Amino acid sequence: MRRNFLKLISTSIFSLIFLPYKFLYSATKKIINQNLTDQQKNILFNEGTERPYSSSLLYEKRGGFYHCANCDAKLFSSNSKYDSGTGWPSFTESLPGAFKTKIDYSFGMKRVEYHCATCGAHHGHVFEDGPGENGMRFCNNGLCLIFKPTK
Repeated sequence: MRRNFLKLISTSIFSLIFLPYKFLYSATKKIINQNLTDQQKNILFNEGTERPYSSSLLYEKRGGFYHCANCDAKLFSSNSKYDSGTGWPSFTESLPGAFKTKIDYSFGMKRVEYHCATCGAHHGHVFEDGPGENGMRFCNNGLCLIFKPTK
């Protein structure tokens, strides 16, 4: 019994030292779109963040829907998009069932992180400082989204 316990402890310590947490976490998600760039993979699967004001979607004004860059799931309507001044595409609400959330304690604070409900890819964080009826602001990495205008 003691030998098994020591094996378990030594294996756990080895894993923590030699296998980074983000690698372990990203291994549980599946890359569906084989054409993703390295930067998209870093954001979607390692919970990275793109530079603020770098997304062309900040300036997108047409009607349509925003989809997951990995699995093409429909996530947001253009009707919920607004300029939050933060440098990332922001939305007051997502489409029903589009995301799953978890608590993120990185950067020394508590934030709500959201992931695509279909493929598990990281998209951004949701805050309670939005202008809509529900007061929510979905702050999304533009590289995680594909915009499809309505015709």
